[in-house]
Amino acid sequence: MKKIVTLGEIMLRLSTTTGERLFQADQLTMQYGGAEANVGVSLSRFGHEVYFVSKVPDNPLGTAVERYLKSHGVHTEYLIKGGERLGTYFLETGIGPRSAQVTYDRKYSSFSKLTLEEVDFEKILEEASLFHISGITPALSPSLKELTFVALKKAKELGVTTSFDFNYRAKLWSQKEAGETIQPLLPYIDICSCGELDAIYLLNLEKADDGLQKEHKLIYYYEKIHEMYPNIKYLSSTFRTVISATTNTLQGNLYCEGKLFQSRVHQIDHIVDRVGGGDAYAAGILNGIIEQQSPQQIVSFATAASALKHTVHGDCNVFSKDEIIVFAENEPGKIVR
Repeated sequence: MKKIVTLGEIMLRLSTTTGERLFQADQLTMQYGGAEANVGVSLSRFGHEVYFVSKVPDNPLGTAVERYLKSHGVHTEYLIKGGERLGTYFLETGIGPRSAQVTYDRKYSSFSKLTLEEVDFEKILEEASLFHISGITPALSPSLKELTFVALKKAKELGVTTSFDFNYRAKLWSQKEAGETIQPLLPYIDICSCGELDAIYLLNLEKADDGLQKEHKLIYYYEKIHEMYPNIKYLSSTFRTVISATTNTLQGNLYCEGKLFQSRVHQIDHIVDRVGGGDAYAAGILNGIIEQQSPQQIVSFATAASALKHTVHGDCNVFSKDEIIVFAENEPGKIVR
């Protein structure tokens, strides 16, 4: 097994019952999740040795987070206890034409107060083969902007492969601030998850010709990004068509070696929970790269992993590698006997 390190905020998630607005709710379903934690859980379930770096309060909620991570096989040696609160988000479940809505309550969380003095990246990244982080982390506080930069720089100094998911959240910061923060990080990135809108609004790339097919538009953006940052070996994203909150189509994209590789289009109907679908996809991409699979195998597996995530409640993907492979190879809805 190869050592993988992810760093980010894990939060308490409180979800409404389907069909109920948040302001109407008198009870909520309690779960835990967060982008980098979700990726870590998936990779652990795929058989990798995963360590999650974060900070949670030293109270029953912090203990619950630790128990949750351990239940999925994620190592918690680098889970710091301190601060006063666990970041929280409320999910108003979407249905039909009504989209899901997220309300954050994460200001002044324990993780947002994490400082460089509390984290020994030299020790944490020792013998690691992969370090993963997302654009959510530097959006949370000035200290985390600095910490993200230092962590990525240290990882490259130690020869660790780095992965970065743009994961832009408009409720956390502006496009201008995100772009100014993310661009200096990209020279330290080997594997990058970003889409067309990220290229246009965060990297300020000129828009592709409207007459181009979406695949060729994506190739145009990825070629431009690779010209700017030749250190980035892999670029990934998905094409999602939203028919309703409970019916989507999903296709994965992976750009490497100057070529775009795509999965088949998955029809996802009925969606149980879309949250974490992107993290499941990112983990699938990382798993394939770690295992040195072919680009076509990588993107097909990652998209199947994401499609399956949509069928279960909660932030994280709870399927094994073998289950995803069987799903990718079988007809949708077929009984596996």
